[in-house]
Amino acid sequence: MRRLLAAIMCIFATFAANAQEPISIDLWQDGLPNSNGIDKTEPFDDSKQNFKPNIRVFLPEKSKANGMAVLCLPGGGYSHLATGHEGYDWAPYFNDLGFAFVVLKYRMPHEVTDVPISDAKEALRIVRENAEKWGIKPNKVGIMGSSAGGHLASTVATHSLPGTEPNFQILFYPVISMDWNYTHKWSRLFLIGKKPTKETVDLYSNDLQVSSNTPPAILLLSDDDKVVPSPNSVNYYLALRRHNVPATMHIYPSGGHGWGCRKDFKYHKEMMADLTAWIKTLK
Repeated sequence: MRRLLAAIMCIFATFAANAQEPISIDLWQDGLPNSNGIDKTEPFDDSKQNFKPNIRVFLPEKSKANGMAVLCLPGGGYSHLATGHEGYDWAPYFNDLGFAFVVLKYRMPHEVTDVPISDAKEALRIVRENAEKWGIKPNKVGIMGSSAGGHLASTVATHSLPGTEPNFQILFYPVISMDWNYTHKWSRLFLIGKKPTKETVDLYSNDLQVSSNTPPAILLLSDDDKVVPSPNSVNYYLALRRHNVPATMHIYPSGGHGWGCRKDFKYHKEMMADLTAWIKTLK
């Protein structure tokens, strides 16, 4: 019995030694660079969807670390954030693969388009700035997003200055287009408003913004998604291929929208296998 207890204590001690507490960092410590109209007039309060822009950094065990990192942008239709199954819940998976995993709480746009975009770009900059401290290679930092978070991730991937873009993209059932024929209505309304110009619609339709500098991508979605139609991903995939950007897409027969890393998604095992296989191609 004593030997068993000693063994258990040893296991817990080893786990405690290897496990690292998440690191939380506020993005704009010298003040917000822009405002969505409520972030400067009300105290930050997640229950009111007034998120304080910050990142939570989950580092892998040093013995597993591979120098790579993923910046995760949860979805929520640009009105809230699904920080669980589209955010923090992914950390163990990526840490086990040796990745640093960073989840961003970004501010909602409230029709001020640059607000979430500036938060995401700043988060990416901070990750690279801390690369040496966190055991990350600055040129091995990817971006990941789900639904509206996928729109934000693909926006950063296609709207960044050369050399500042992420190194790869992981997109789950992403909103890509702002075209009424394809988009998620509420994401469009909350991001660019009720009466955007055609120029604005085209600018934030990221399938129209792909270039040869856009980083490689994997897209994962369900064929029966009624919230964000599959042509969003298909059009982005085709645009990437037209520009000779490596791209992979997996469309599962069913599952709808918003499954993230939930195990009750019918094709969860297949999805995880597909994602892992693609991740292992990254160099």
